[in-house]
Amino acid sequence: MEGAKAAAGGQLESALLHIMQQHHHQSLRQRQQTERAKKDALRSAARVAGHLVEAVDGGVQELFVNEKRIELEARALLGTIARYRKQSDQWLAATNAVNSVLKVCALCCCPPSLSRVLV
Repeated sequence: MEGAKAAAGGQLESALLHIMQQHHHQSLRQRQQTERAKKDALRSAARVAGHLVEAVDGGVQELFVNEKRIELEARALLGTIARYRKQSDQWLAATNAVNSVLKVCALCCCPPSLSRVLV
């Protein structure tokens, strides 16, 4: 009877040892899977962060390019405005000079009744 108990105890012990080994191996596999998933998640997060940085940098770069282009166009417009202002001042001076000459001619050459109308 004691031999049967010892054999049963040995089988129980080996069964428990086998269960512990299976549990240990399963825990190791699960830990490895968790570590792999964690590394994959970190790589994915880094990739997403990289894409976000590229998108933001690309947008910022485009904004700077647009800003430079607008500044250049504004400078060109200011130059055009200055040129038009100078030209219109010259035209006004020329028309005033022609007007003055016409008034002098009207006073000198026209009969008095017509010169009063022109002046």
